[in-house]
Amino acid sequence: MPTSPLSVQLYTVREAAGEDLTGTLQRLAEIGFELVEPYAFTNFPDLGDALKASGLRAPTTHQGFLTASESEQNAIFAAAAALGMERVIDPHYPAENWATAEQIADTASRLNAAAGIAAAHGLTIGYHNHAFELENRIDGRAALEVLAEQLDPTVGLEVDAYWAAVGGVEPVGLLQRLGDQVVAVHVKDGPGTKDNLDQVAVGSGSQPIAEILAATPNALHVIELDDSRGDRFQAVADSFAFLSGIRA
Repeated sequence: MPTSPLSVQLYTVREAAGEDLTGTLQRLAEIGFELVEPYAFTNFPDLGDALKASGLRAPTTHQGFLTASESEQNAIFAAAAALGMERVIDPHYPAENWATAEQIADTASRLNAAAGIAAAHGLTIGYHNHAFELENRIDGRAALEVLAEQLDPTVGLEVDAYWAAVGGVEPVGLLQRLGDQVVAVHVKDGPGTKDNLDQVAVGSGSQPIAEILAATPNALHVIELDDSRGDRFQAVADSFAFLSGIRA
């Protein structure tokens, strides 16, 4: 099983982070986290100070860059490097871009070009999926897997195993096929529906969590709930405890 620290996507606790970022990070540190994954990090000018105050690190972050100009990408990657980040992950490239082989080739080209810009700042990049990258098929194959074949080796995939399942692809097999291209996994749980409110603490749903972890021993595991009917901070704490137990 993996030995690297667990991370948590800060979008899970976005309301608290928006009101008191430093206090939110300190609460996460008290749960036991060493790592966090910010979202839209350029919108949080105090992020560096909050990370320092809490003792947390952010090796990965979500930030859209696929539609940004080269100068905008340079600014994003420079800001990430200044915060000690290592990989900037684009969290969403809309579904209309995944319908044809030509569109996927264009997406791969955009990612590969961005990887070169990021490298000049000492960074790598990645892409995070939702359900539609698996629902859309190219010659019978999931669009995400078609994309993976066209990526520069420095471009990583952050596979959201839950949304892969919702998209109709068995997540453990997907992770095994993608292999070391998977640099991070969003670990979440629930019944596998498109309703974000159905998501629950990891270990309380129907997803094959232990098998997902075993299939990705070299990847960063990032807890996330897009939403929930319960208290999401408590779900994060419960998820951390559950994952820590099976990883041990």
